Amino acid sequence: MERVTAWSVHAYTAVGSVLALLMVHFAYRSDVQTVLWLFLVAMFVDGTDGFMARHFRVKEVVPEFDGALLDNIVDYLTYAFAPMVLLWANGYLPDGAWGGVVACLPLVASCYQFCRSDAKTDDHFFLGFPSYWNVVAFYVVVVGMSVSVTTALLLVFTVLVFVPVKYLYPSRTEDLWYLNMSFSAAWLAVFGVIVAQLPDPSTSLIVVSLAYPVYYTAVSLWLTLRTAHTTRRVNSAGRPADEAARP
Repeated sequence: MERVTAWSVHAYTAVGSVLALLMVHFAYRSDVQTVLWLFLVAMFVDGTDGFMARHFRVKEVVPEFDGALLDNIVDYLTYAFAPMVLLWANGYLPDGAWGGVVACLPLVASCYQFCRSDAKTDDHFFLGFPSYWNVVAFYVVVVGMSVSVTTALLLVFTVLVFVPVKYLYPSRTEDLWYLNMSFSAAWLAVFGVIVAQLPDPSTSLIVVSLAYPVYYTAVSLWLTLRTAHTTRRVNSAGRPADEAARP
C-alpha cells in the first residue's frame, strides 16, 4: 500500500506535464485566460506535491525513482517553457526572429538554473532567480505591458538567474515560514480572482497582488545579506586574532 501511495504522489507531480501541454495548446489558440488558469493549477500542484512526498516518505518507499528530477522536468515545462510560448504566440514579444531570441534567452538561462547542483541550497533557498516566468507572464498579460517593457523585463530576469541571491523557497525556507506560506496562499487566491476578471481585471486588485512579489524580493534580499554577514563573522572568528585584525 505504501508503494501505491508513493507512486500516486509521483503521478500527481507528473500531471504537470499534461498541464504544460494544455498550456501550449491553448496559447496557440490565443485563449490566454485558460492558460493562466492552467498556470494556477500547476502552481497549486507544485506547491502541494512536496508536502505529500515528505509526508508519505516517497523517497524511502520508492528509492529507484528520482522524484526530484521529475519535479524539475515538470517545473521547467510549466514555469519556463509554456510561459514563453504564451508570450511569443500572443504578440507580447517583438515580431520576427528577434521575438524568438527574446523567448529563448529565459529558456536557456532556466536550463542552467534547473541543472545547477546548488539551485536549491542546503538551507532551503533558491539560488538565483528561480525561473518564475509564469508569474512574469501573468503580470505582462494582466497589466497589458508593451512589447518593449516585456522584452526589458525578460532580459533583466534572465540576468538575475545568474546573480547568486538566495530567494525564498516558500514551502521549505524555515525563516518566516508561516508568514511566507500565508502570503503565498493569499496571492494564489488573488491570482485566481484576477484571472476570473479578464479581460478587464481590477487595477486596484493587481496593485494589491504586487505586494507579495515585493515582499518576496525584499525578504529574499534581507536573508541573503544576513547570511553573508553571518558567514563573514564566522570566518573572521575562525582566523587567528592577528590575521582577523588585518584589513
